Formats: sequence, C-alpha cells, structure tokens
Amino acid sequence: MNSRTAVQFREIPETEIERALAHAYLVFHESPDEDDIRKHHQDVLRRSLRLGAYEGDELVGLLAALPFELSVPGGELTCPGLTFVSVAPTHRRRGVLSGLIGELYRRAAGQGAPVAALWASETTIYGRFGFGPATHGATVEIDSRRPLALRIEPDERPLRLVDPAKAPDVLGPYYARTRAARAGRIARSEFWWRDAWLPETDEDDSDMSQPRVVTLGDPVAGYAIYRTKSEGDGPALIRLDDLEADSPRAAAALWQYLAAIDLTGTVRAWGRPVDDPLLLFAGDRDQVRVTSEFPALWVRLLDVRAALEARAWAAPVDLVLDVRDDTLPANAGRHRLTASPEGCAYAPTEDPADLTLDVRDLASCYLGGTRPTALVAAGVATEHTPGAAAALETALHTDLLPHTVDEF
Repeated sequence: MNSRTAVQFREIPETEIERALAHAYLVFHESPDEDDIRKHHQDVLRRSLRLGAYEGDELVGLLAALPFELSVPGGELTCPGLTFVSVAPTHRRRGVLSGLIGELYRRAAGQGAPVAALWASETTIYGRFGFGPATHGATVEIDSRRPLALRIEPDERPLRLVDPAKAPDVLGPYYARTRAARAGRIARSEFWWRDAWLPETDEDDSDMSQPRVVTLGDPVAGYAIYRTKSEGDGPALIRLDDLEADSPRAAAALWQYLAAIDLTGTVRAWGRPVDDPLLLFAGDRDQVRVTSEFPALWVRLLDVRAALEARAWAAPVDLVLDVRDDTLPANAGRHRLTASPEGCAYAPTEDPADLTLDVRDLASCYLGGTRPTALVAAGVATEHTPGAAAALETALHTDLLPHTVDEF
C-alpha cells in the first residue's frame, strides 16, 4: 500500500520566504554567511512569483519566476525568468519538477507571456521541457603584464570612476538606450542594478573587492563594471563583470584602461559575447584568449505563434514548419510561417512540411543565435524541402548575436 500523500502545487506566501530559502540552500548545498547575500536572495524571492510543491505541509519543491522584459529582434517581450528551481533530495524522480514547470506554464499563459527563460545549472534537464540555449557566452582572458596591443585607436574621451552608489543613475539610462542592439537582454530595474550588479560583497567570491565602475565620455559612450582580487605576492586579478560601448573605439578605450591598471596581471571577463569586437581588434591573440564558451540564456517558446509574430524578420520567408512539442501540445503540428520585414503570420495548415524541428531547437534559433542549417547538419532537424533551413536562417538573421550576462 502506498502511503505517500499526493504532491500539490500552489503559491508560496511571503511569510514563508525563509522556509523557501532553507529548502533552496539544502538542495544547492549553500549556507551564505553574509547578510547582504542572504538579503539579496530574500528580495529576489519577494519580487518573484513563488511556486511550491507541497506534500502535506512539507515544502518539497520550489520554482521562482522573476517578472522580466526580454529584448527580442525588433522589440521586447514579457518573459518570466526562472530561478531557485529545486526539488528536495527525498522527492527526486516523482514528477515534482514537471508539476512545478507545468504550473508555471499555465500561469504564464494566463498572463500572456509568450516566452520564458532560465540559466541552467544542469543542462540535461531543461531540453525535455522545451528550453533551448538561445545565447552563448565566452570567457576571455587578457595577459595584462604588458600593454594591450590594439589594431585600432582607442576613443580619446575622458574616463571617469563612478561611485557604485550613484552608478544606477549613471548607467541605467545608457543601458536602457542601448539594450535593444542585441536580443536576449533583460530590462534592469534599480533593484537589479543595486542588488545583482553592484552589491558590496560578491556572491560568488567574497575575496573580491567592492565593485568598481568606470565610464567613458560625457554623455556616457560606454562603461565597465569590475572587481579586483589579490593573488598573494603576485599581480592581482581583474574580473570584468560587464562592459558596454557605443563603438569599437569606445570599447578599445575601456579594455585598454582595464589592462593598464597598476599591480595587476590578468583581466578575466566571463560571459562576453561570442562576437565581441575585442577578438578582432586585439593586436595579439596570444595576449587575448578565449578560454571557454558555454550556453547562457535558455529560452522556452510558450506560445510559438505569439513569439514569432512579435519579433522582426530580416528577409521574406514562406515555409511550413512541423514543430514537435510534447509539453505544450497547442504549439505542435504544421503551421505556415509567412514573414518579411513588414510583418509575420503563423497559422495552422494541412500543407506538407518544409522543415521539422523540436520546439527546443526553434527556441535556440528564435533570437538569432543558432543556425537552422546547423540543426539540419546535426541531424536534430529534418529538411523536407531543399533550402528551407537556409531560408529560415536568412529571415532570422540579426546583425549582432544575441547575448546576455545577466545571470539569475
């Protein structure tokens, strides 16, 4: 006889945030001692939709969703940002995660959110729920024991150090103005600037310095957020967290500044765009090295039609897509995609398919970061009409690859 109580899914009240955090810390093997880190976690949960899996009164699963706005080609979309996704070790493989994600999908549909996103700690999990890696990041290291060699002249406008307490007011308008240049970037609230980007103590490494902020020009034409760390008796490390610039010359000025800081020997930048212009204007690629490349933001198309019709298209395309979606069957089946720079329509059809693919792979292509022809070459998509994948690829093209460094 099975004496287990059925798991139920409901919102976690604000009065149980500490309980939710205790659950998350258990699952992720964390026990933060710093008050500001714990407060950041509390504030994130307070601002999120909090879904709990309960067996009786016991909290056995947690999923939080931050209310983000995500830049997509030609616009932006409401996008729940999943975080704190966790299942108690006693309740794995019992459908708890599937139930939590299903509950989120139902609520997102009611709120008209066509996409959702997350950063995956275990990448094998989320493909089966329809998420695909839509942006990629690179870790770049600069040997700064000698001057940074450049092939272009850096922007000569003055650099200015900004008090981190004043940085959101200085950087916020610039970021908001330039965010649409790349798909995949979230709108940053003042809370997000202060708690996610500029906290006094770094959540990942408490030995890091307080954040440093440098801007170029007035009005601002670029900025960098970085921290430093002593490496014993040797030169210190500079960890670059974020760098944005209006032009390659502006970016070159900021990189040159970072590489020239006294008593340092390495600039390490995590999560840079794969098409970062630094990799082309660096004068010595032995001095500037890409040490890793990884999937970053994973996207789920909750409503394929709404998502496709909301983005801009680079070229005309007229194809029948046969989309597989086991989790949200309303997305599945054959639909005719008729799109151009003037607009898009996506409607069910009985016509034969030109291209068959899984919804996770369509999500990977959605922001312009994955090539449909590569999916066909890899055998995970099937081209029924020669040239169909190439036509879709041309229509999905963006001038810059999608990118985000906002981990959540």
